[in-house]
Amino acid sequence: MAEQIQHLSPVETARRLGVTVKALRLYEVRGLVKPLRTSNGWRAYGPEAIARLHQILALKRLGLPLARIAELLADRAMALDAVLALQEQALAGDRARLDRALDLVRRARTRLGRGEILSIDDLTTLSKETTMTEPLSNEAWGKIFEPLAAKHFTPEEIEKLQERPAFDQQAVADQWTAIIAEASEMMERGVDPTSAPAVDMARRWKTLQELFTGGDPDVTLKARAMWTEAMADPATAPKLPMNTALFAYVGKAGEALKARGG
Repeated sequence: MAEQIQHLSPVETARRLGVTVKALRLYEVRGLVKPLRTSNGWRAYGPEAIARLHQILALKRLGLPLARIAELLADRAMALDAVLALQEQALAGDRARLDRALDLVRRARTRLGRGEILSIDDLTTLSKETTMTEPLSNEAWGKIFEPLAAKHFTPEEIEKLQERPAFDQQAVADQWTAIIAEASEMMERGVDPTSAPAVDMARRWKTLQELFTGGDPDVTLKARAMWTEAMADPATAPKLPMNTALFAYVGKAGEALKARGG
C-alpha cells in the first residue's frame, strides 16, 4: 500500500514552524502558498505547502520583504535546494558571529579573573559584538503578544481585529523599526516631546498604530496595557525595541499632538 501523505491543520502547521496562523493567512493572501482544502472547506498543509513555507521563512530570515520573496518563488528555477543553499550560507555567517562573540566574552572573563581592568575600547567592543540583536521578526512579535492579546481582549474582539484587511507585515515592521529608532534618538538628544519634530513623529506613530487599533480608543487602551505588561516582564523586556522611558516620551508627544487637534 502507498504511504498515506500527512496533512496538517493551520494551527498545527503554525505550531511546528514557530509562526502564527495569521502569518500563514497572510502568505496565502499574498499568493506565496496555497494550502489544500478538505471536503469541509478547511485548510490543510501537505508536504508541498510545508516545503514552500520553509522557503518563505528561510528567505524572510535573510531579510527579504514578502514582495521580493514572491518574485523569487515565481521563478521555477528557485528550487528548495537553492533556498537551502542561501540559508546554509546565512547560518554559517551567524555561527561565525556567535563564535566570535563567545570568544570575546571568554577572553574578557579570563582577564577579569586575573584582576585586569577592561578599557573603554574593550567594553564598547564587547557590547557591540555581544549584545546587538536583530529586530524581532513577525513570528517573534506574535509569540510575545498573542498570549497578552488573549488576556486583554475578548475572543470576539480578537476575531474582529483579525478581520482587518491584510497588509504587508514586513513593510509595517520596517516602518516601526525606523520610527522607534527616530523616537529613541530624539529622546536621547533631549528633544522636547511637545516640539514640532516630536509631534510630527507622534503623528506618524499614530498612523502606524491605527493599522492595529483602527482608531478605536478602547482597542488603543488595551494595546497600551499589553505593551505596559510586556515591558514589565523581565524575560520579555530585553527583547523589545522600546522601554518604559521611550514609551513615556512618545506618550507625551502624543498628548501634544492631541492638543493640536491631531
